[in-house]
Amino acid sequence: MAKLRWTEEAATWLEEIHQYIAKDNPQAASRTIQAIYDRAQVLKKFPQIGHKHRDESEGEIRILLYGHYRIAYLIHHSEAVDILGVFHTALDIDRYL
Repeated sequence: MAKLRWTEEAATWLEEIHQYIAKDNPQAASRTIQAIYDRAQVLKKFPQIGHKHRDESEGEIRILLYGHYRIAYLIHHSEAVDILGVFHTALDIDRYL
């Protein structure tokens, strides 16, 4: 089982998503963030479930989808998984990775 770690950058993205949704619906914001977090937990058992975005010297960057969001993560050669960020599908993800 892979070790799952959330980067500070990913935590910041989650907070910004929460704040944006909460302007109109605080309950929906909390549900969305929890659902994204829950979706990412699958990476502990199945780290290669997302589609491959690109190779880096540290490992593979992959993308896991949840609704209108992309969860970007890095699988290290040591099988540790770092969540790099959570991006709305409207954003150009390559600007941030």
